[in-house]
Amino acid sequence: MILVCGEALIDLFLGQAGGASLPVTAAAGGSPFNLAVGLARLGAPAGYLGGLSRDAFGDFLMARLAAEGVDTALTRRSPRPTPLAIVSADAAGQPAYSFHAEGCADRDLTPAELPPSLGPEVEAIAMGSFALAVEPVGSALLALAEREAGQRVISLDPNLRPSMVGDLARWRERFGRFLRCAAIVKLSLEDLDAAYGAGTDAEAWARQRLAEGAALVVLTRGERGAIGWSAAARVEMPARPVAVVDTVGAGDTFHAALLARLRQRGLLRREALAGLGAEPLGDALRYAGIAAALTCTRRGADLPRAAEVEAAG
Repeated sequence: MILVCGEALIDLFLGQAGGASLPVTAAAGGSPFNLAVGLARLGAPAGYLGGLSRDAFGDFLMARLAAEGVDTALTRRSPRPTPLAIVSADAAGQPAYSFHAEGCADRDLTPAELPPSLGPEVEAIAMGSFALAVEPVGSALLALAEREAGQRVISLDPNLRPSMVGDLARWRERFGRFLRCAAIVKLSLEDLDAAYGAGTDAEAWARQRLAEGAALVVLTRGERGAIGWSAAARVEMPARPVAVVDTVGAGDTFHAALLARLRQRGLLRREALAGLGAEPLGDALRYAGIAAALTCTRRGADLPRAAEVEAAG
């Protein structure tokens, strides 16, 4: 099982204003939540560790996890409200977000409330997004990552939202501690530029992460495709052209498909990742790119199932 840690929320998609009303569509969201659902849809056993409200939105999110087959044994129910993300997309399908998340259920996890141990069924832990930076859940997840890094693969996706994390210098310091725990680091070019400055040398940044102990670094670049680095290989994979509806959930899909494919091929182990060659790395990037492209062809974070990815590939 891949245990996914981080926030779950409700995405409120805004339509075009007309008359006296503004059309709004509500959908399950949150990068880690999407990742857990995406893994399950791709046939990889997934669990979810995070705070879900006891309000109606929280019940909806919990039911969605159960319906998708995600293990919720470690999910914490909270009396706090469900966080909301207001989503609007431009003509190219690029989303803009505003968040209403202060004091919400996603933050309601302390280090003392972590499970004292994880069972042998947990092969890997995936974590990311703004749950890494807000308290007390950020400290809880850091404690979990530092405790488990020597025993299981840790996969990290910053999915950086500068408006949510506050002081970027403090965020970089905290994120640096997460990085030292990670076997896999997946980030977007937007993440890299926002965190370390526009024009940051991606090649040098990735090589530094490998030197510090990561086994695999993957950079997604939207329509320009993705690049993956391991100690043994560097692979650049072009994006698959599609008619884009929007890109909501594309990065989460890529992360889910990357992990699912590595697991499918018996490579989701640190010793296997350390020697990852060009062929298996290229295969994982290709599979993840196909899955992400499928998500871009539909509205919202509607992640594909394994049969869809296989058919498209």
